[in-house]
Amino acid sequence: MITLESDRHLKELIENQSVVLLFSADWCPDCRIIEPIIPELEEEFNEWSFVYVNRDQFIHICAENDVFGIPSFIAFKEGEEVGRFVSKDRKSKEEIEEFLLQASK
Repeated sequence: MITLESDRHLKELIENQSVVLLFSADWCPDCRIIEPIIPELEEEFNEWSFVYVNRDQFIHICAENDVFGIPSFIAFKEGEEVGRFVSKDRKSKEEIEEFLLQASK
């Protein structure tokens, strides 16, 4: 997983790759629940680059993308948003897989 470093880094990633942004934070218990399955998802959906966006470090990116709950996901292809799974609710592996399947279409 790529860790977001800056606003410019985000722009470069979105413009040049198919990316799934994972909005998360170290203190988030629901984020810790899904952490062990992320490598499996990266392997299964290897056409995507997964990018960890630290909610506390990049709160302005969260606000710009209407992400007010974590963990949340937004997918981009060719610079355009192609899917979002944004809520404050805990997410299951199956729900994340379904989101990624839909975003991949």
